[in-house]
Amino acid sequence: MYRQWVAGVQSCIRARRGKHCAVLKLIVVHYHFRPGGVRRVIELATPHILRASGDGENTVTLVGGEARDAEWNAAFRKCAAPARVECVIDPALNYVSGQTISPRAIAARICAVLEPIIPSGVPNDCIVWAHNLSLARNVPLAREVVRVCVARGVPLVLHHHDWWFENRWARWPEMRRCGVRTLREAARVTFPTARNIHHAAINRANVASLRRHLDRRAAWLPNPAERIAPPPAQRVRTARKWLQHRIRDDAPVWLLPCRLLRRKNVAEALLLTRWLRPDAWLVTTGGISSDDEQDYGTALARAAHHHGWRLRLGVLEKSDARNPSIADLLATSEAVLLTSIVEGFGLPYVEAAAARRPLICRALPNVAPDLRHLGFRFPQSYADILIHPGLIDWSRESARQAAHFSRWNSGLPRSVQKWVGAPAAQAAPHAIAFSRLTLSAQFEILAQPPEHTWNLCAPFNPFLIAWQKRAATGTLGISAWPRRAIASLGGAAYAQSFARLVRQKPATGPGDARAIAAQAHFLRERLAAPHLFPLLWSRST
Repeated sequence: MYRQWVAGVQSCIRARRGKHCAVLKLIVVHYHFRPGGVRRVIELATPHILRASGDGENTVTLVGGEARDAEWNAAFRKCAAPARVECVIDPALNYVSGQTISPRAIAARICAVLEPIIPSGVPNDCIVWAHNLSLARNVPLAREVVRVCVARGVPLVLHHHDWWFENRWARWPEMRRCGVRTLREAARVTFPTARNIHHAAINRANVASLRRHLDRRAAWLPNPAERIAPPPAQRVRTARKWLQHRIRDDAPVWLLPCRLLRRKNVAEALLLTRWLRPDAWLVTTGGISSDDEQDYGTALARAAHHHGWRLRLGVLEKSDARNPSIADLLATSEAVLLTSIVEGFGLPYVEAAAARRPLICRALPNVAPDLRHLGFRFPQSYADILIHPGLIDWSRESARQAAHFSRWNSGLPRSVQKWVGAPAAQAAPHAIAFSRLTLSAQFEILAQPPEHTWNLCAPFNPFLIAWQKRAATGTLGISAWPRRAIASLGGAAYAQSFARLVRQKPATGPGDARAIAAQAHFLRERLAAPHLFPLLWSRST
């Protein structure tokens, strides 16, 4: 039966436009449709996936727990045309942490939502494309999506953008409340292995790990991105005036395009801005994304207000038709920053290149090799910003990290605690990466005069001296848009890779052993010292 569906998809992909082809029903599942990287992937890739199936009367159904952005909904309908777009929204599909009903009741409501949407029988024209269920923000949703698709023989693409075990162990108690009592059960939820289930990852390191255990069920689907024409000059001028009104200043703007997530490491972007371009404002686009990030966002806002830092948070937090787009803000910004400590792909890397804006970015070890493979070269790329130990109270920071680490580590299953590395500040005082500090220590550094911190830290980061000169003269380097990226990141290439993944037939049948082995591989890797960051151990500072 599964081969019948594969044959149908293959005939659709081969069909020329204008000829008859089976109608595609694409069901897109996500917790919510708020601004962010996942939504961006959905809006860029969906039209191409639909188009690749031919000119039939395709349908795309957005299924999630929240879709309050009416403007985005309207724009998505327009870009998906002529396909018909349906929205099926129920709060039960959103994060469990924000719901008041029991996990059993959540599962019942999710079942009631999915059963009428996913066709019964043996459809040859339906794909379920589920995003980030591996984040485990709603275990009942992950279970129900898999259950219904397996029962009905519908191909399911589990698109992994992030992992619940990657510095997100705060999810573990919530997962247990939702019935995941053991790591074995967590593996079954995160890495299901039925023959109609396929796994897509957004960086090659994750794909390599997945393929060791799940063979051809896994494939690399790098986030789609297209080089677009710059916004018209009038739109850029309008965006600049809008931005000047928001910051009440006409100074240069350095943009950090992100929501207020701890993993975005906003304080590091502010430190770099103060060192390299003291007159500039650091501006972030999105607001606080969930209750888990409330303390972080509030602490940043309070510290900026108290110290008078040139930091403006969440300028696009409130949806308004008069707001400029991200592309408009990129065009009006002097530079773009990406200082994340954890990313799966990092769209701002390629979006800055597409917008022809200078980018100052951390070279994340799981992302940088993929970008080099695609031909990108970022002139202002760094591994870490090293801090002179004399700028912080080392004993207090060590004690803070020890307390946060102990609470975090005690919440891990005993079977994985043996794999956990040691916090960076537990050693004797040494030059330490800014990203390896707690938020309190980061604020301690930012509260000091930037000239003082610069004089102490510049010798540890000599590359910054050249960057400071470039920033002062407006000559920061811009990454060219490589020819290889045109072929690899465009929408048509994405649709082909998506179809190729769904066509793959696993070499072996399903098995819990494969799922358990895959999860164990990731756990050992993600609990090692290089993956430990104090910002992500606790909601506190």
